[in-house]
Amino acid sequence: MKDEVVRLFVRNGIKITECHNVYRPREDSELLSEAVERLAEGKVLDVGTGTGIQGIIAAKKGCDVTFSDVSTHAIRCARQNASQNNVKGTFIVSDLFDSISGKFDTIIFNPPYLESARLGAESGDYVKLATDGGENGRELIDRFIAGSFSHMTKSGRVIMIESSVNNYELDIQRLGAKLLGRRHVFFEDMVVISYKNNKKSGGFKWK
Repeated sequence: MKDEVVRLFVRNGIKITECHNVYRPREDSELLSEAVERLAEGKVLDVGTGTGIQGIIAAKKGCDVTFSDVSTHAIRCARQNASQNNVKGTFIVSDLFDSISGKFDTIIFNPPYLESARLGAESGDYVKLATDGGENGRELIDRFIAGSFSHMTKSGRVIMIESSVNNYELDIQRLGAKLLGRRHVFFEDMVVISYKNNKKSGGFKWK
């Protein structure tokens, strides 16, 4: 079966090709891309890159982008999409920050945030990988936040998707995060939040 299934045309003429076994850009990707267009700068890490859409948008702004994903299918897809958009970058297979070194000015993350119970048994493995956030929808989010500070520059910023499903208000309170965007889809409010590596986070201990 061919990797390339259908070509999607997204913001500002960027061309994204859907790939076999890789979660395609949806409403959450579009919402996140609006914040990435405005705020991504400097050295960028796109965690869970999938098709590469967010990293490509950042690279088009002139950012130095590292694309990372736990899925080898996703990294291959992101590399193909970057190439067809005349974008260069570093491509790394990594479970969150496990294989990532260095510090970044901007870290982007579109995490799996749905509760496991919401996903049907018929969901494919790659769909579960992209959407299953564990029992309360926070398993990957909490791991990501805990590891993010050691990979941010002093003025670094995280831009990420969360949802009413996983209680995004908790992170706004704990992290002093800003709400950048919101969209209601079906049973949830999807939001984009951003938090910085400020003085408060220096002694931050994630429970």
